[in-house]
Amino acid sequence: MCVFLTLRLNKAQIKKQYDMRGVDDDFFWPVYVQSAFEFPNWPVIASDRPDHVSMMTWGLIPHWVKDEAAALKLRASTVNARIETASEKPSFRKAMNSSRCLVLADGFFEFREVNKQKYPYFIQLSGGKPFAMAGLFDTWANTATGEMLASFSILTTAANPLLEKIHNRKKRMPVILTGEAQRDWIGFKAGPSDIRDSFPMAQMEAWTVSRMLTRRDQDVNVPEVLKPIIYPEIQMLDSLNVV
Repeated sequence: MCVFLTLRLNKAQIKKQYDMRGVDDDFFWPVYVQSAFEFPNWPVIASDRPDHVSMMTWGLIPHWVKDEAAALKLRASTVNARIETASEKPSFRKAMNSSRCLVLADGFFEFREVNKQKYPYFIQLSGGKPFAMAGLFDTWANTATGEMLASFSILTTAANPLLEKIHNRKKRMPVILTGEAQRDWIGFKAGPSDIRDSFPMAQMEAWTVSRMLTRRDQDVNVPEVLKPIIYPEIQMLDSLNVV
């Protein structure tokens, strides 16, 4: 799964990085950690507006959901979608053919499980370069309020060797796209089979961080959440080349 993201670019930087004409007014920064299960607004580039950064809610609500209760229940299971099967799932089938997006970030977090203990890692592209993840979106109409809500899901694929070691139970990672692959995805020039290969391990870096990541009794949206933390037990396992 991919449920914790980071984005430290300001509005001017994000326009330049992704060659955009505009960014939604409610864009916010910096974000050192954001959980999907808070169902936040997050910056994406949508296939129907490819020159603009739009803010959409994380946790896709399909257009066919009948009421708010059903929408709130479903979105917890749609923050991610498996690229291998998304085209077959009712929640994502229409979006795959008509409503794709790029989910913007410059890092994400995953947990490694060792002896029933979980150790958080921060993962980024080499040098902290911003990237985009393949996503799907849909727009749902709340018939009770008349509100139109655009929401998205991040596509995941099989982990590369680095993420296999870190995300060692699920062995999944987001579908990371760079360069022309980004435009090909939202321009419908590439299908799921064209982008499902895991991003190269050699172009990524990762380190263990504090467990403050999941604290609920303090503000964790601070630079310290990205600070490398050494866990002696993990250091020992890695020295022995134990996964």
